[in-house]
Amino acid sequence: ARGIDGGSVTLALDLEGIAASTGSACSSGSAEFGSFLTAMGYPVEEARGALRLSLGRTTTVGDVDEAARIVPEVLRRLIGAAPHPSEVDAG
Repeated sequence: ARGIDGGSVTLALDLEGIAASTGSACSSGSAEFGSFLTAMGYPVEEARGALRLSLGRTTTVGDVDEAARIVPEVLRRLIGAAPHPSEVDAG
């Protein structure tokens, strides 16, 4: 989401019991935020907010349903708490 750092999102989701990552799987463990997104034309500001959720053999339908409920709630909360451009400019 614009204006929200991916690291903030992953931390907030972790507190809700959802493991998430930023960047691409092939750059895991690095600070790279998904050059594949910028290569696709996404602005750097949006690419920095990218979030990666993965599924595994032990992932259940209930897990997916729970994530589908929690992720939007967390994003709405973070967007609501983010400073608006006019507030930052007035700084």
